[in-house]
Amino acid sequence: MGSAERRPARTRAPRPARAGAGRPLGHGAWFLVLPALLPILVLSVVPLLYGVSLAFTDAQAGRAEPTQWIGSLNFRDLLKDTLFWESFGIGLVWAAGVTVPQFLLALGLALLLDQRLRLRWLVRALVIIPWAMPEVVVGIMWRLVYHPDAGVLNETLRDLGLGAGRDWLSSLGTALPAVIAVGVWAGMPQTTVTLLAGLQNTPRELHEAAALDGAGAWRRFRSVTWPALRPVALAITALNLIWNLNAFALVYVLTQGGPGGRTRLPMLFAYEEAFRYGQFGYAAAMGCVLVGVVSVLLSVFLVGRLRGGGAR
Repeated sequence: MGSAERRPARTRAPRPARAGAGRPLGHGAWFLVLPALLPILVLSVVPLLYGVSLAFTDAQAGRAEPTQWIGSLNFRDLLKDTLFWESFGIGLVWAAGVTVPQFLLALGLALLLDQRLRLRWLVRALVIIPWAMPEVVVGIMWRLVYHPDAGVLNETLRDLGLGAGRDWLSSLGTALPAVIAVGVWAGMPQTTVTLLAGLQNTPRELHEAAALDGAGAWRRFRSVTWPALRPVALAITALNLIWNLNAFALVYVLTQGGPGGRTRLPMLFAYEEAFRYGQFGYAAAMGCVLVGVVSVLLSVFLVGRLRGGGAR
């Protein structure tokens, strides 16, 4: 027999390119995106840029002379301002004191709500109530709870024979812990809902397999639950830390920064400089420092997430 003839090579017809692939967004697409971009530009980007530019001026309230550019003078004065750095230290204590207990309590509550309990739907609805309340309403409500004469807390302590009660928000030793407790109570529902969503995304088969292997509750949490929950936990913890560093309304309603500046957070200090003393340029410099700190924290979190994603 002769040598077998070679079959002609099969050629694949080129796949037709999708319409618009590799092209920039057209006018119609930008028109659809514009309604979402406009609020961000008008309410976030423009005020941020204006605040940064204001930090390099001597802008003051009620001043007849025009505002002048003074360069970095406000930032140099800020480095020497011990009151600001004291408020910054109080802000760090506040942020850590709220974020850590908030996460631990929310984690425990999320683990409980993830179990098959009776009336679980009702408990989940009740948990969200503090989160749904405005911060001003929360502050007014807790001022009534902490009231030195007719507050629920002091009345309960007197009924239990644990003392005659005290003025929690006006005492130098109890003002900051009392405000931190309110911050934990108000912010815990959001963290609980986020962690609960992460728990429900964990495959049940992994827990059942670990239970069949004889793993106890703690071993299952450490080996199965926490590895699946860790990305969600890191994200919500970073966001809580940033939000708590920028806290204003809740503490302002409760104490207005008192007593003696013991609860004067950085945002409260900047507010007083701007709207009580009229130093708009100096207050804008404080805001720039806070934005820089938040940006650094956010960058550290994002770098850690990217490295963690690359490692997997």
